[in-house]
Amino acid sequence: MTSPIPSSRHPVIGWDLGGVHLKAALAEAGAIRAAVQVPCPLWRGLPALDEALASLPDWARTPADHAVTMTGELTDCFTSRSEGVRELAGWAAGSLQGAVQIYAGRSGFFEPDRAHGAAADVASANWHATASLVARHLPDALLVDIGSTTADLIPIADGVAAALGYTDAERLETGELVYTGVVRTPLMALARRAPFRGRWTALVAEHFATAADAYRLLNLLDPRSDQQEAADGKGKSRAETETRIARMVGRDREDGGSGDWARLAAFFAERQLVLLQEAVAQVASQGSLVDDAPIVGCGAGRFLAARLAGHLGRPFRDLAEFVPSAGTSADWLSSCAPAVAVALLAGEQVRSPTARSSP
Repeated sequence: MTSPIPSSRHPVIGWDLGGVHLKAALAEAGAIRAAVQVPCPLWRGLPALDEALASLPDWARTPADHAVTMTGELTDCFTSRSEGVRELAGWAAGSLQGAVQIYAGRSGFFEPDRAHGAAADVASANWHATASLVARHLPDALLVDIGSTTADLIPIADGVAAALGYTDAERLETGELVYTGVVRTPLMALARRAPFRGRWTALVAEHFATAADAYRLLNLLDPRSDQQEAADGKGKSRAETETRIARMVGRDREDGGSGDWARLAAFFAERQLVLLQEAVAQVASQGSLVDDAPIVGCGAGRFLAARLAGHLGRPFRDLAEFVPSAGTSADWLSSCAPAVAVALLAGEQVRSPTARSSP
């Protein structure tokens, strides 16, 4: 049975505990007052969360009602997803000031000490929060949340999130989860060969460069979303970025000009778009997505979601359009979508504890 967040005068803070980022959103009176994302290398262990929390604005450490969703249970510091859910729920209960509830997607909210028993529902349910928020505003849509590492493609039909899969494993099978993102994805995961100066060349199967390098060269990646360390641990200047891109085709930066490296970056961007188009085709084949349903984009890669909509001939809407806010940047509302969504969903329970917890 779901547990509503107790009514109080405190604001609600939504949290998305990810494997590489910590995201938080502050909601008061049904509007988002602030949203923030900071790096959090959780694979190093729970102390990474402590460090990330300490780096957040003061509002994140003040008393509030907290609603927590997560994907960090998948990181390799945990032996299983179930262990990860237990440890992350325990961290939230012990580190956040105020009442804490864990979002269990289709099952609503749970007390932290009950989250482990609902691990299958809690694990990586952040997509469900965002889809539930979209479904409250649009009866038919395709949510495309493209983050630093993954992309979620969730059909909304008749005002309900109509995903065939729920767990990561199921959604990988249905095309609703694609492990490709605009920051961390290694370029070698996007293609086996690439065109360079009129010839096809095999790619070097090394973690020399990432999607962030490609989109940085194309001036598409918001620097505020470019929070992860480069593959070689060096800087993110144009010259350093071109050096990494050049290595993917076994060359030095001096072997080509800026135009060569930009064209190579554009090729990788196109390959990533193709992966997403194929996934949309699979999702659309379920039959629940109407032909004129808009794509609702969010995440660090919403620019790619907009481009995807153009290629598919569908209208594009930014998630931020549907989020009541009080001066919060639309970019951050979109980039921190799961934290924003779970804060607003939890806020609904504060105002109406008997309301249903999930669509």
